Amino acid sequence: MTADFWTGFATGLSLIVAIGSQNAFVLRQGIRREHVLPLVLFCALSDALLIMAGIGGAGVLIRGNDLLMTLTRFGGALFLAGYGVLAARRAWQGGRMHVQSDTGTTRMMALATCFGFTFLNPHVYLDTVVLLGSIANQRPDPGRWTFGWGACAASLCWFSALGFGARLLGPVFEHVSAWRVLDSSIALVMFLMAGLLLVN
Repeated sequence: MTADFWTGFATGLSLIVAIGSQNAFVLRQGIRREHVLPLVLFCALSDALLIMAGIGGAGVLIRGNDLLMTLTRFGGALFLAGYGVLAARRAWQGGRMHVQSDTGTTRMMALATCFGFTFLNPHVYLDTVVLLGSIANQRPDPGRWTFGWGACAASLCWFSALGFGARLLGPVFEHVSAWRVLDSSIALVMFLMAGLLLVN
């Protein structure tokens, strides 16, 4: 492993670990043990696609397309606010009390929701395509691609830890109050992210 790889790993991890809508969703699904592997793979592969696209030059196109960023910003805000309402309703009703496997949300519904959190959030493009792509492209070949693979590895490690590690919290979430706290927190994150998209 080269210095470029570990620099990419550390840089990618510092951006991915920040609390956001995608992380909150994966955490909740991990606690419920619902479709964790498909969601982890989807998030990691999506990040890899966006990171490599940024290194390949897509960041320049995104920075210069105000219409694309505006549409994504308002669409993402609407999507996040809608999911925030659903989370708030779950918190009010008490949510589901028992951690079971593959109940409540179908795999396609879970992946579709995760798709929205990933590709309807302009910050995802700014962090992965524009920012990581710009940092990577300061390095000559093959260093920029090695940096990119490091960032991709960080994404896979983080989402694996988040999704599969969340099941350790299972006993805590046998209680209604724990689900209410979690869903209330998720609702606040969603509303905050939606507001930030509209303000910025």
